[in-house]
This record gives sequence, C-alpha cells and structure tokens, in this order.
Amino acid sequence: MEFDHIARQVPDIAAAVDWYRQMMPATEVLYQDPTWALIEADGVRLAFVTASQHPDHLAWRVTNAELDRMAVARRVEIRLHRDASRSFYIDGPGATVIEIVAYPNDERP
Repeated sequence: MEFDHIARQVPDIAAAVDWYRQMMPATEVLYQDPTWALIEADGVRLAFVTASQHPDHLAWRVTNAELDRMAVARRVEIRLHRDASRSFYIDGPGATVIEIVAYPNDERP
C-alpha cells in the first residue's frame, strides 16, 4: 500500500489547476476535465473534485487483487471511475474519508 493523492472539493476545477500552475511552475497536469483534475506538484499528487462527484479524501494505492480482497473483507462495493481506476471509500478517524484505489494493470498513471 502506498500513498497516492489528496483530493479537495473546489468550486472551479480549471481555476484550481491554474492557481497551482501559477504558484508552482513545475506543476504537471495529469488529467483535467470540468469536474475532476489530477496534478502533480513537487512529487505531491492533488486531485480537485466537485462536491457532486467525490468527497474530500486521502487516497492509498493498492494492487487490483488487494483492492478486491479488501473490498470483500469490508463488504463494500468497488466503483469504476472514468480513468479506469477502481476504488472504494471508507470512513477514517476524525471524519476523514479514505479512498483505496487501484489502477489498470496495477500501474500508477
């Protein structure tokens, strides 16, 4: 299991991406559409999401086999995302939402 990203709800995905690109010129946009973006800035991956799509969360990456095992053990449903990643959310301590995510072919984009 490895840390993958932090996701924050923002009212304007493009504005959030633009702000990071201006403040941290080395920011790389890994994915962006009107409701979701993923950037990497100085080795940190941040996702910007809309409230209707995802909660604020911390995400850890596992293999697809581990994701399946964890979901069965916790009796939760795995969701397929538009980028072909699969994940589930669980509640962590202090009202923190945790995402457990796996990517196609177990390769992090």
